[in-house]
Amino acid sequence: MRKEAERWLEEALWDLGTAKMLHEKGRYNASAFYAHQAAEKAVKALLFHINEAPWGHSIRELLERFFEKKGEKDEELMIHARELDRHYIPSRYPNAHPSGTPHEAYDEETSKRAIRAAEEVVNFARKIVSG
Repeated sequence: MRKEAERWLEEALWDLGTAKMLHEKGRYNASAFYAHQAAEKAVKALLFHINEAPWGHSIRELLERFFEKKGEKDEELMIHARELDRHYIPSRYPNAHPSGTPHEAYDEETSKRAIRAAEEVVNFARKIVSG
Protein backbone atom coordinates (compact mmCIF):
# COMPACT_ATOMS: atom_id res chain seq x y z
CA MET A 1 0.00 0.00 0.00
CA ARG A 2 3.02 2.30 0.25
CA LYS A 3 3.00 2.91 -3.50
CA GLU A 4 -0.70 3.77 -3.36
CA ALA A 5 -0.05 6.24 -0.54
CA GLU A 6 2.63 7.91 -2.64
CA ARG A 7 0.28 8.18 -5.63
CA TRP A 8 -2.38 9.87 -3.51
CA LEU A 9 0.16 12.23 -1.97
CA GLU A 10 1.47 13.17 -5.41
CA GLU A 11 -2.05 14.06 -6.52
CA ALA A 12 -2.61 16.03 -3.31
CA LEU A 13 0.44 18.14 -4.13
CA TRP A 14 -0.84 18.64 -7.68
CA ASP A 15 -4.23 19.80 -6.37
CA LEU A 16 -2.56 22.17 -3.92
CA GLY A 17 -0.70 23.74 -6.85
CA THR A 18 -3.97 24.01 -8.75
CA ALA A 19 -5.59 25.74 -5.75
CA LYS A 20 -2.78 28.31 -5.72
CA MET A 21 -3.08 28.96 -9.48
CA LEU A 22 -6.83 29.42 -9.19
CA HIS A 23 -6.31 31.81 -6.28
CA GLU A 24 -3.91 33.91 -8.35
CA LYS A 25 -6.58 34.17 -11.07
CA GLY A 26 -9.24 35.28 -8.59
CA ARG A 27 -11.20 32.03 -8.86
CA TYR A 28 -11.60 31.93 -5.09
CA ASN A 29 -14.40 29.39 -4.81
CA ALA A 30 -12.59 26.94 -7.11
CA SER A 31 -9.38 27.59 -5.21
CA ALA A 32 -11.06 26.67 -1.92
CA PHE A 33 -12.50 23.51 -3.47
CA TYR A 34 -9.09 22.41 -4.78
CA ALA A 35 -7.58 23.15 -1.37
CA HIS A 36 -10.16 20.76 0.07
CA GLN A 37 -9.30 18.17 -2.57
CA ALA A 38 -5.59 18.46 -1.82
CA ALA A 39 -6.13 17.86 1.87
CA GLU A 40 -8.63 15.06 1.30
CA LYS A 41 -6.18 13.21 -0.94
CA ALA A 42 -3.33 13.82 1.49
CA VAL A 43 -5.30 12.26 4.35
CA LYS A 44 -6.29 9.36 2.14
CA ALA A 45 -2.57 8.89 1.48
CA LEU A 46 -2.07 8.68 5.25
CA LEU A 47 -4.72 6.00 5.52
CA PHE A 48 -3.24 3.99 2.66
CA HIS A 49 0.13 4.35 4.39
CA ILE A 50 -1.23 2.52 7.45
CA ASN A 51 -3.04 -0.09 5.31
CA GLU A 52 -6.50 1.38 5.77
CA ALA A 53 -8.91 1.82 2.87
CA PRO A 54 -10.06 5.45 2.84
CA TRP A 55 -13.67 6.23 2.11
CA GLY A 56 -15.60 9.49 2.17
CA HIS A 57 -14.92 13.17 1.62
CA SER A 58 -14.82 14.65 5.11
CA ILE A 59 -11.24 15.53 5.94
CA ARG A 60 -12.17 15.69 9.62
CA GLU A 61 -13.63 12.18 9.61
CA LEU A 62 -10.73 10.76 7.59
CA LEU A 63 -8.21 12.35 9.97
CA GLU A 64 -10.14 11.05 12.98
CA ARG A 65 -9.84 7.53 11.52
CA PHE A 66 -6.11 8.00 10.99
CA PHE A 67 -5.52 9.34 14.50
CA GLU A 68 -7.69 6.61 16.04
CA LYS A 69 -5.56 3.94 14.38
CA LYS A 70 -2.35 5.68 15.47
CA GLY A 71 -3.57 6.30 19.03
CA GLU A 72 -2.88 10.02 18.88
CA LYS A 73 -4.54 13.30 17.96
CA ASP A 74 -3.49 16.70 16.63
CA GLU A 75 -6.14 19.30 17.49
CA GLU A 76 -4.54 22.02 15.35
CA LEU A 77 -4.75 19.76 12.31
CA MET A 78 -8.38 19.02 13.15
CA ILE A 79 -9.10 22.77 13.09
CA HIS A 80 -7.69 22.91 9.56
CA ALA A 81 -9.77 19.88 8.59
CA ARG A 82 -12.97 21.52 9.83
CA GLU A 83 -12.12 24.71 7.92
CA LEU A 84 -11.64 22.75 4.71
CA ASP A 85 -14.76 20.61 5.08
CA ARG A 86 -16.80 23.84 4.92
CA HIS A 87 -15.80 24.24 1.27
CA TYR A 88 -16.65 20.83 -0.15
CA ILE A 89 -20.19 21.70 -1.31
CA PRO A 90 -20.69 25.49 -0.97
CA SER A 91 -17.69 26.27 -3.18
CA ARG A 92 -19.43 24.58 -6.12
CA TYR A 93 -23.21 24.60 -5.80
CA PRO A 94 -25.47 27.68 -5.95
CA ASN A 95 -28.18 25.98 -3.88
CA ALA A 96 -25.75 25.81 -0.94
CA HIS A 97 -26.25 29.58 -0.57
CA PRO A 98 -29.38 31.60 0.24
CA SER A 99 -28.86 33.64 -2.95
CA GLY A 100 -26.24 34.31 -5.58
CA THR A 101 -23.54 31.94 -6.72
CA PRO A 102 -20.49 30.32 -5.16
CA HIS A 103 -18.11 32.57 -7.06
CA GLU A 104 -19.89 35.59 -5.57
CA ALA A 105 -19.80 34.13 -2.05
CA TYR A 106 -16.05 33.49 -1.96
CA ASP A 107 -13.38 36.14 -1.51
CA GLU A 108 -9.60 36.35 -1.43
CA GLU A 109 -9.29 35.89 2.33
CA THR A 110 -11.48 32.78 2.36
CA SER A 111 -9.37 31.28 -0.40
CA LYS A 112 -6.15 32.12 1.46
CA ARG A 113 -7.43 30.45 4.64
CA ALA A 114 -8.34 27.31 2.71
CA ILE A 115 -4.93 27.17 1.04
CA ARG A 116 -3.12 27.65 4.36
CA ALA A 117 -5.20 24.90 5.95
CA ALA A 118 -4.52 22.56 3.04
CA GLU A 119 -0.79 23.28 3.21
CA GLU A 120 -0.77 22.22 6.87
CA VAL A 121 -2.60 18.97 6.16
CA VAL A 122 -0.54 18.15 3.07
CA ASN A 123 2.75 18.90 4.83
CA PHE A 124 1.73 16.69 7.76
CA ALA A 125 0.96 13.84 5.36
CA ARG A 126 4.16 14.37 3.39
CA LYS A 127 6.30 13.99 6.52
CA ILE A 128 4.69 10.65 7.31
CA VAL A 129 4.30 9.15 3.84
CA SER A 130 7.64 10.33 2.47
CA GLY A 131 9.51 10.23 5.76
